Amino acid sequence: MHLILTGATGMVGTTVLDAMLKTTDISKISILSRRPVQLAEDAKDPRVNVIIHKDFSSYSPEVLSQLQDADGCVWALGISQTQVNKEDYITITKTYPLAFASAFQPALKATNKPFNFVYVSGQGATFQPGLFTPIFGKTKGETELALADVRKKNPLFRASTVRPGFVDWLDQDKSITKYMPPLGLARTGLGHALHPVFKFGMRGNWSPTEPLGGFLTGLAMGKWNEGLKTLKGDEGQVLEGGFPVVENNFFRRAMGLPR
Repeated sequence: MHLILTGATGMVGTTVLDAMLKTTDISKISILSRRPVQLAEDAKDPRVNVIIHKDFSSYSPEVLSQLQDADGCVWALGISQTQVNKEDYITITKTYPLAFASAFQPALKATNKPFNFVYVSGQGATFQPGLFTPIFGKTKGETELALADVRKKNPLFRASTVRPGFVDWLDQDKSITKYMPPLGLARTGLGHALHPVFKFGMRGNWSPTEPLGGFLTGLAMGKWNEGLKTLKGDEGQVLEGGFPVVENNFFRRAMGLPR
């Protein structure tokens, strides 16, 4: 099985890459990245191919040729809305994944096999933004609906979205957290303060990175395709065309985490 990963140098992407490296059923890992990926280099795993890709709004035939036979993708590329301006946030969050979805359509036609595209969204994404909805929630929701439309037009493009809650790295193995990006003193301190609150008091909103990486990898492999068809209630919903919106509670149940 051949999987694609974006955002491999970020917090979620790092733990997804770790999960992929530990999964023997994966025969090839193609990483699209603007820069070298240290975890991939240190792993020295022949299955890994890091493709240095500077512009995620376009894909050359050379790049697409290296991805053509892929079975799935975890789109973990993203950034906090506090770190960039509104225009750049929309570009990274919405324009980039949709550009990939469009560019990959000829490959689907050539192989005629299903492709599991997993978009990493987040709690707070909404299809009905209000006056005070942050740009994060509005843009993520718009992207999810656009990906749902792509899936509706081409069922081979099995797009889905996952909405993690508080992404918590503190229980992750230290041999992996060293590859995660530095968060700064303020965010690190906040993470340590909120860790016990979410882990013990708000479990339904807690998304520890290690099981999250395994879950996202499994989704890209098609592991939960049948379960996603009947999402409902606090575990998610299925939009017209079969697009699953996976809430944090489904992730927690699938990975055997207490609710």
